[in-house]
This record gives sequence, C-alpha cells and structure tokens, in this order.
Amino acid sequence: MAITRRAVDYELDGQVFDGLLVRDDARAAPTILVFHGWEGRSEGQDVFCERLAAAGYAAFAVDLYGKGKRGNTTEECQALMNPFVADRAMLRARLLGQVKAIGALQDVDASRLGSIGFCFGGLCNLDLARAGAPLKGVAAFHGLFTPPGLPTVTPIAPKVIAFHGWDDPMAPPADLVALGQELTAAKADWQIHAYGGAMHAFMNEGANMPEMGILYHARTAGRAWTGLLNFLGEVFG
Repeated sequence: MAITRRAVDYELDGQVFDGLLVRDDARAAPTILVFHGWEGRSEGQDVFCERLAAAGYAAFAVDLYGKGKRGNTTEECQALMNPFVADRAMLRARLLGQVKAIGALQDVDASRLGSIGFCFGGLCNLDLARAGAPLKGVAAFHGLFTPPGLPTVTPIAPKVIAFHGWDDPMAPPADLVALGQELTAAKADWQIHAYGGAMHAFMNEGANMPEMGILYHARTAGRAWTGLLNFLGEVFG
C-alpha cells in the first residue's frame, strides 16, 4: 500500500478552500469526507484522514471556512462557527456545495461518498443527512443534535451513526432520545452509540478541560473508531 497525500485547493461560490486528499493511488476506494470542528481545517483532521487511508479508504479533509481561515482562540473559533450555527440554511447550502465540489474533483468517485465529522463537524454531518446529500453514510462524533428548523428530505437516504459521550453537557441524554425520534420519523437507517464516562471531544487527544465537560477519553475513542470502521464496512460492503 502506497498512501499519498495531496493538498487540494478547490472553489465554491467564488471562494477558495483548502483541502487534503489522502489515498492509495493504486486502489479505487470510496472517499470519506472528514469535517473539522469549530477551529477550521486542522492537523487533527489530517490524522483521521491518514487513519482512514490505512483502513483502505480514500479520505478528504474538508474546509468549511475558506483557505487560511483558522481559529486559534475560543473567540476566533466562535467568530468562524457562530454565523453558520445561527443560520442553518446558510450552513446547509455550504455543506451541499462542498459535497458537490469535492465529488467533482479528480480521484474522487462521487457515487461512493461517505462522511464523518467531529463536534461542529458532527452537527454538519447530521445536517447533510437531513438535507438529502448524496452520501452513502454519515457519522457524527460528539456532535450537537439540535435540528436545523428546515425541511428534512424524507426518507433520509444516508445511513446515520452517532458516537456520543453520555456525560457530554453540550448534548444531554434527552437530546439523544430526541435525535432517535427525529431519525425514526424521517425513516432513516440509524444507530446511536453512547459511552459511559465520556464527555465532549472524547476523540481529541488534546482535549483537557473537564470543568467544561471537554475531555479526551482513550477507551471510548478506541471503541468509537472500531464502531466507525464496522459502520463503513457495512455501508460500502
């Protein structure tokens, strides 16, 4: 296996975005889009792309904000993310545009796309499913579950899985129940994996703010990654 990394600048609505494609050039494989958290394009995103490529998939690190737009402080991250959280219609348009633009790139098979996302990226993945994006499956890691207040394309076509820390204060257990009810009503093929003792951002090795409910949890991170690979194996057979 000879895995290559290729930086990719791509355009959407007259704006340039900064992506990364990680793949085995000798192998035709489904492409998994990897959505970042509130900080924007990150090295952590690239690491998950590498892990997906090692598992036999092509992976593309998505840039939702635009080339060079990164948050380094809480205030900067909020300034980048909050306009999209406040206007979910704008977010939906950006997300669907991203999937279309990336699907049109060289070495990406638009007919075999999946996606994963973390924190804000987890919310984005659920919104993609609700919007009827042309994806085979979506996975949300410690995402937010609040519905966008927009019409859902029913039945939801992508298979949906959410990996969630039971002690995550940003999405308490009642939110999990509400998500399950929502996905059932939308006739989705869905799963929710909830992990005891895990807080928000349990996949992020640098997360260490337990007073805010944000903490890396190695055991849960391992279990969730295994769950993702099983899910992708089912989705792409």
